[in-house]
Amino acid sequence: MSETKQSWVDSLLVYRDIRMLRILLLGAISGFPWVLIASSLSLWLKEEGLSRSTIGWAGLIFGVYAFNYLWAPIIDRVQIPFLTKKLGHRRGWIVLMQLIILLSLVVWSFINPTQNLALLISVGLVIAIASATQDITVDALRIEQINSNEGKSMAAGAAMAVVGWWTGYKLGGVVALFTAEFFENMGVADYWQATFLVLGILIILMNIGLMFVHETIDMNRVNNQKATDQIIRDKLGSNNILTNFIAYITGTIGGPIISFFKKNGFAIAAGILGFVFLFKIGEAFLGRMSIVFYKEIGFSKGQIAIYSKGLGWITTVVFTLIGGVMAMRAGTVKTMFFAGGLMAVTNLLFALLAWTGKSELLFAIAVIADDITAAFATVAFVAFISLLVDRTYTATQYALLASIGTAGRTTLASSSGALVDWLNGDWGTFFIITTVMVIPSLICLWFIRNKVKIGAK
Repeated sequence: MSETKQSWVDSLLVYRDIRMLRILLLGAISGFPWVLIASSLSLWLKEEGLSRSTIGWAGLIFGVYAFNYLWAPIIDRVQIPFLTKKLGHRRGWIVLMQLIILLSLVVWSFINPTQNLALLISVGLVIAIASATQDITVDALRIEQINSNEGKSMAAGAAMAVVGWWTGYKLGGVVALFTAEFFENMGVADYWQATFLVLGILIILMNIGLMFVHETIDMNRVNNQKATDQIIRDKLGSNNILTNFIAYITGTIGGPIISFFKKNGFAIAAGILGFVFLFKIGEAFLGRMSIVFYKEIGFSKGQIAIYSKGLGWITTVVFTLIGGVMAMRAGTVKTMFFAGGLMAVTNLLFALLAWTGKSELLFAIAVIADDITAAFATVAFVAFISLLVDRTYTATQYALLASIGTAGRTTLASSSGALVDWLNGDWGTFFIITTVMVIPSLICLWFIRNKVKIGAK
């Protein structure tokens, strides 16, 4: 009980652990690709004259994040020739995916969006697949930095992972926007294509930093998975190529799912999955169209970079760390209720901005409030699903839960541009609708709040 009465200062000291810096970098590696296929791609298409609906539907490439758990077992077991021996299993996979993203940026630098839209989106899909694949390994490596009995450090690690993700996304966005504006002002015709080559340099730098993240070899995880495969083979009654394949598929994909439902019971597990799916849909609808809204209301790329990316990053870092301490002390469930209420209020601020017209002050207030909300919501969400995973299936089970959360944000939010068009560009009503979207997830959370089996409620 004395641990729960720890002071705020003592809780903050958990962040001094050197492992938190490594987790920060892993988060940045995970967040950076979203600069490419979210902010940069959306603004690039907007400035090339494509419709809001096209921009929204282009976001369907994010759907791969919703299904990356399907190949998580492959990432857990298959070794990359040369890279695994030189760098380690997890780091080898990350570097391979980073190389694919880097090559994709080079291809993008030669594409004209209006003439080769299908090719451009296809390359964006390759980036999304590589990013979703590396996320499996990044999340597993992040969780494996902390021992399973270090509850406080796990919560702090979740906060640092979120800070890292937003650092990669926000600061990467600052670099992307200012670089694009610089090239545009210099008279470079294909200024976005040139910008992607500059962003490739950031990928190289992050891979250099990755070499300082330690990777431990966990034989217990491998042995437990093999033991599960053997149990399935024994039940099949024979040992051949077919039964070995069936045992592998059943053990690595079915095992984590069975483990999750066994631990929580069907009703509570279904409630958890419903909450995970619905929690950030409203935020995703707002986020997918936000940069288009900023542009339409009259803000320049420089203003968007300062308020939405640069200032937003500082706000996110500070309030994510505070949110991490809050999650440690009050519990993740209470923190998520708090964040859900903030989400509703924040979306109303954007509606107010749409109704009153261009205002730098209101823009700054809305963006800062949105970043505070995202900080609390994301750190609580990451801590929540990190506490739910079975260490035997770290990569696969975390990927499954994260994918379900991503499914709601990506598949449904892809219709955000079509919704704005259907509303005839009525941004105020659009943001009111995103406010209402918060409610269903909080209803799910209310029903499971006292029954979910995690370290702290």
